[in-house]
This record gives sequence, C-alpha cells and structure tokens, in this order.
Amino acid sequence: MRSLGIFLALTGAAFWGIGGTAADYLFTRENISMNWFVTARLLISGFLLLGVQMILKNKREVFIIWKDPEKRMPLIYFSLFGMLLVQYSYMASIEAGNAAVATLLQYLAPIYIIIWLVVKKIKPMKFADTAAILITVIGTMLLLTNGSVSSLSVPVPSVIWGIISGISLAFYTLYATTLLHKYSSITVVGWAMMISGIFMNFIHPIWQIDTSSWTFSTVSVLLFGIICGTTLAFWMFISSLKYITAKETVLFGTVEPLTAVLSSVLLLSLPFGRYQFIGMIMILVLIVFLSLYREKELSEADIS
Repeated sequence: MRSLGIFLALTGAAFWGIGGTAADYLFTRENISMNWFVTARLLISGFLLLGVQMILKNKREVFIIWKDPEKRMPLIYFSLFGMLLVQYSYMASIEAGNAAVATLLQYLAPIYIIIWLVVKKIKPMKFADTAAILITVIGTMLLLTNGSVSSLSVPVPSVIWGIISGISLAFYTLYATTLLHKYSSITVVGWAMMISGIFMNFIHPIWQIDTSSWTFSTVSVLLFGIICGTTLAFWMFISSLKYITAKETVLFGTVEPLTAVLSSVLLLSLPFGRYQFIGMIMILVLIVFLSLYREKELSEADIS
C-alpha cells in the first residue's frame, strides 16, 4: 500500500502544478477573467470537498466546527487571509506573468517561515538557514533576470504577486495548525474555500460569465483546473497520508513546481533561458531541502 501512497502524493502534486498551467492557458488563450476563475475555483472545490466529507463521514463532522465558539473566528481569518490571499495572489501572479515563475515564487514560503521563526525568537538563525536564504536570493534573481541584472525577464506585477503569494502561503501553513489540531484537513480547507469563494462572489459573481465563445477545449481545461487541479489534487494529497509519512508526503509535494515549469514549457511554449533554468534548479533543490525539515519547523511554530 506504500506504493499507492506514493502514487497519490505524486499525482496530487502534479495535478496542482499542471492546474497552474491550465489557469495560465485560460487567462492568456481563452480570455477567462482571473477574478471569475478564482471565484469558481474556490466555490466549486469547497462544495465538492465538503460534499465528499459528508458522504465519507457524516453531516455532524462537517458542521461541528461552527458549533465551536473558539474556532469560528480563526476559521474566518484563515479563510480570508490564508486561503483567499494565497489563491488570489497566485492566480494574479500567473495572469501577470506565467505559471512556472508564479509557482516557484510561491514555493519560497518556507524561507518566510524561517524568517518568522527567527524574528519571533522561536528558533535561532543557523548556518543552514543562512545558506537557504542565500540560495533563495541567488536562485530567484537568476529566475527573474535570466542572468541580466539590468532587466527583468518576468513582469514586475507577477513578481510582486508571487512574493505576496509566498508570504500568504507561509501564514496559511502556520495558522492552519490552530485549526488542524482539532478538525480534519478536508473540513477546514473545504469551509475555507467556501467562505473565501462566497467573499469573491461579491467581487465577481460566478454567474456573470460570457460562455458564447467557449469551445470544448475551454471547458475541458476549465474542468481540469477546478476538479483535478484543485479538488482532486488536495484529496489525493491528503489521502496519501494513510499510506506514507507526512514528511514523505511533503517531500513528494515538491513535484508541483517542477510540473508547473515543464507543463508551461511543453504545452504553452514558455521561453525559459539558461540562467533561468539554473535558478529553477537551485530553487527546486532548496525546496527539497526545506521540505525535509519543514515538519519539525512547523511543530515549533505557533502564531495563534
């Protein structure tokens, strides 16, 4: 059954990565509104996750979190400043640039976690932390400039949104522990998606979309981005924990940025320079390194 766990973790992470490329395609080739896509992605995925939880568990398991007065506001904070900000900033970075760079910038979140832990004096700065930050700076600069310090190979708005995405993912990761100690991850994430999706619905209602120009390709990519790239990806990733350890699951999750880059290059013909490739490799090595120790770091963290 261990092989099943590895398959679920790898496939879930790959779906996440390709889901970013699917969003890139929808924004650039099909002129789908980014705001609408975020609304649809959150609402539909939240509904499906909570529906699965109700079928596999029971209604009480899904709604019990709202009967806990100590967790209602934390759930709302997590939904708006964690889930919504992560999803929106990531998609905004993709729309302004591309899925490959947006995913790599988002996956710098562990660096922000290290900085937080050091600033809060929860842990001292170690040599490994300093080396990780240095590699991050060098790798990111190569990724964004392709070796030319006088110019950016990635639009500035994409970089800004990508950095915000990484910071919000760090908050998402740390703050989630206050809820996951007591409730299942599917319940917490399902409600967070529903709440943030309802909020986004006030910005861009899900029913306000012109489908007259949609083709079979549009619908297919859209369904993949929402169902496979969000709902199934999360469910498979969580399900893998039944068969392999959390540390292994997190490590296999590093496939996401790799698949985002490869799918963008192969499917969208994204130009990727030599120095950008070197920067990507540096960041991927860093992600693997940080993933090996992230479980320990998170157990030491508490921002509640």
